[in-house]
Amino acid sequence: MDLGKRPGNLHTASNSKIYMDLKDIIREQALPFLPAKSLFRFLAVCRDWKLQISAPFFHHNQSLCCRGISGLFCQTPGNAPVFIPIHPKSSGVPDPSLSFLPEPVVIRASSNGLLCCQGRDENGYYYLCNPVTKQWKKLPKPTACHGSEPALVLIFEPSLLNFVPEYKLICAFQSDDFDDATEFEIYTSNNNTWNISGELCFGAKKVAPRSGVHVNGVVFWTLASGGLLSFDLTKDRSQLLQSYSYGSNCVLGTFDGRLCKVSVNSHSVMVSILVNIYSNTMQIQSRSKMWDTPHPVILDPDVLKLDAIGSKVVSISSDILVVKSGNKLYSYDFKSKETKALSQPAELNDTICVPYVNSLVSL
Repeated sequence: MDLGKRPGNLHTASNSKIYMDLKDIIREQALPFLPAKSLFRFLAVCRDWKLQISAPFFHHNQSLCCRGISGLFCQTPGNAPVFIPIHPKSSGVPDPSLSFLPEPVVIRASSNGLLCCQGRDENGYYYLCNPVTKQWKKLPKPTACHGSEPALVLIFEPSLLNFVPEYKLICAFQSDDFDDATEFEIYTSNNNTWNISGELCFGAKKVAPRSGVHVNGVVFWTLASGGLLSFDLTKDRSQLLQSYSYGSNCVLGTFDGRLCKVSVNSHSVMVSILVNIYSNTMQIQSRSKMWDTPHPVILDPDVLKLDAIGSKVVSISSDILVVKSGNKLYSYDFKSKETKALSQPAELNDTICVPYVNSLVSL
C-alpha cells in the first residue's frame, strides 16, 4: 500500500501560497528604505500598513535602511532654522524651526536622523532631537568650556543588534591649562555623562568649527592653519596629519565609507579619498600618498555654472553632493548624474548648512 500517492492525501493544500504577494513584499522589504515623510503619507493606505509603520521595531529597522541625505537644515545667525529637502515630495519634517525645543537653538551637528543643537542663552545647553518625531533630550552640562563655536561631532551609527540607539558627542576644544594644545571631551548616551580624554594634542592650534566628520571610529577636523586633526575613539589617541592647502572652500565628508575632501576647482568639483593616514610617517623616498588622485565631478552647465571663487561644497555623501553657488543651493546625484537647483530661503549669506537624514529613529 502506498497511500502517499493517492490524490486525496496530498500534503500540499490547494490554496497554499509559495510566494509572497506583491503588497506584502513592498510592506516588508521596501518600506524601511523610504524617508519619514513618505512613510507618514502611507499610514493612510490601509490598517496593516499603519500598524507596520507605527511599530517601534519598524522605526529601528528604518533607521538602519534609510541612510541617504534627505536635505539640509539651513540657519542664519539669530534666526530659526529652515529645512531644504533634496526631494520635496518624499522628505520633510513637521516643524523645521524646531520650536518644540524648550528654547531657541543653533544647530551644531547631525548624524543619521539626529540633530545636536545648542541653546542661545548664556547657559548654552546641548539638546539631542529627532525633528521628525519631535523627541528631544537635554544633555548634562559639559565639564570643560567648549567656546562660542564648539567643534562638535555627533556620532550615531544604527546597529541591528542594539534596539536602543547609542550615540556619542565629541568636542575638540582649546586647553586652558596648556598653551597651543587641544583637548577632547566626549558625551556617551549609555551613561549620560561627559568625560574629558587624557589625550592632549599640541600644535593643532585652532580647530575649524563644523568641520568634523566621523569615519569608522575616527573623527577628523580641519585646522584653520591647514592640515587635519584626527582622534581615534577606540585608542583614545589623536594625530596631526600632514599640512595641506585645503582652501576656504574645501570640506570633509564621507564617500563609500571613507573620508574624502571636496572642493570647487576650475569649474568642477574635485573629490579626493583618504587612502593612507600614515603617509606622513613613512620614509622620504616613499611613493605612498595620503590622498588618491582627485576625481572631478562635472555638474550640468545648463543648470549650474560653477565659480571657483564664489562656490563651495556644503555636503557630500555616497549618493548626493550639495553645492552653494552665489545665493543658491544645487544638488548632484551620483547615481542619476542629475544636477538640479534646490528650493531655498531668500538669503544664504552666512548661512549654516547641516545635512540631514529623514529617519524615524527614537531617542
